[in-house]
Amino acid sequence: MLRLVNVNSYYGLVHVLKNVSMHVGQSEVVTIIGANGAGKTTTLRAISGLQPVRSGKIYFEETDITGMPAEKLVSLGIGHVPEGRQIFRPMSVYDNLEIGGHLIYRHHGKKQLRSDIEKMFDMFPVLRQRRSQYAGTLSGGEQQMLAIAMALMPRPRLLLLDEPSMGLAPIIVKEIFATISQFQREQNLTVLLIEQNANAALKISDRGYVLETGRIIIEEDAAALMTNPEVKRAYLGREQKEIWE
Repeated sequence: MLRLVNVNSYYGLVHVLKNVSMHVGQSEVVTIIGANGAGKTTTLRAISGLQPVRSGKIYFEETDITGMPAEKLVSLGIGHVPEGRQIFRPMSVYDNLEIGGHLIYRHHGKKQLRSDIEKMFDMFPVLRQRRSQYAGTLSGGEQQMLAIAMALMPRPRLLLLDEPSMGLAPIIVKEIFATISQFQREQNLTVLLIEQNANAALKISDRGYVLETGRIIIEEDAAALMTNPEVKRAYLGREQKEIWE
C-alpha cells in the first residue's frame, strides 16, 4: 500500500532522512521506533506532504505522491494524527468531528456525516459524553482520542500516528492502543505508527523498523524486534514499562 524508495529530506542544511526505504502492506500495522531526533516525525511528515522530499519517491497504492499537497492526500485516503493533539480547542467536540468529516459531508451529505460521527462516539464513548464541551477543556487523553477520531472521519485507508501515547497515563495509553487495534481489525485499516513506548506499539504491530540518525538500520517482525538484544537494550528497557499484562 505504501512504499518509500530512497527518500532524502533536509531541514535547511541538515540531512534528516538518508535514503529511507520502507513499505507497509495492506491492513498491516507497522511501527517505527528510534531515539528522539532520529527522523521518525520527519518520515511521517514527508509521507503526508508536510515535509519536502529532496530526492527519492513515495508511493501510495502505486500512485506517486511525492510532494503532493496534504489536502490532496486526505482525499486519496491518507489520515495523519500529528504529535501535539492538534485539535480546534475553542470549538466543541462535535464541531471538531464535523470539521474532520468535511469530505464525508461534501460527497455523502449531512445524514451520513452524522452517522459517521456516531460511529466515532461508539469507538470513544467519552467523546459522546463531552460532545458539547470545548475541545480545549478535555483531558490530555480525551484530546488524543478526539485527534484520532478526527483523522478517522474521512475514512482513510492509511493512518499515520505520531506518538499517540505522549504524556498520557498508562491506563489511557492502553485504552487508545486497544481502540486503534480494534478499528484496524474491523475496518482493514493500514497503520504506520511512531511511538516512544515501543513495548506498547510493537504489541499491536505486524512489523517494525528501527530508525537511527535518519537511516533504517533494522527491519523485522514485531515479535523479533521485541527479542532483539540491541533493540531491547536501547528501546525496551525498564523505563519503557510494559502496560499490557
